Amino acid sequence: MPDQLDVHRNAGRNKRNIPFVVVVQSNRFRSMSRRVVVPLILAAEFGRTDNDIQPHFVIAGAEVVLAPLLITNVPADVLGLAVASLVKEETRIVNAMDALLSRAWR
Repeated sequence: MPDQLDVHRNAGRNKRNIPFVVVVQSNRFRSMSRRVVVPLILAAEFGRTDNDIQPHFVIAGAEVVLAPLLITNVPADVLGLAVASLVKEETRIVNAMDALLSRAWR
């Protein structure tokens, strides 16, 4: 089963520009049939970024950008095998998600 911060190839129709997704859902919910994921968009396609909410990573030789504003969920069984893990980048990803959900701008 996919674990939190595992990176999977995007099997969807936008896989050309969004080659990967990263699971952000807590392993606490691993028994659920769906996974909350954030797209990893090719940096060349992304344009200007804010490094706090859109950190860059290199996955399988491709520079990608976390796109938390495009958060979604998918059936766990369509994710396939993980191609990478971003566990070592946990702080950057959690900070980006915190910025997305922050109440600081009320």
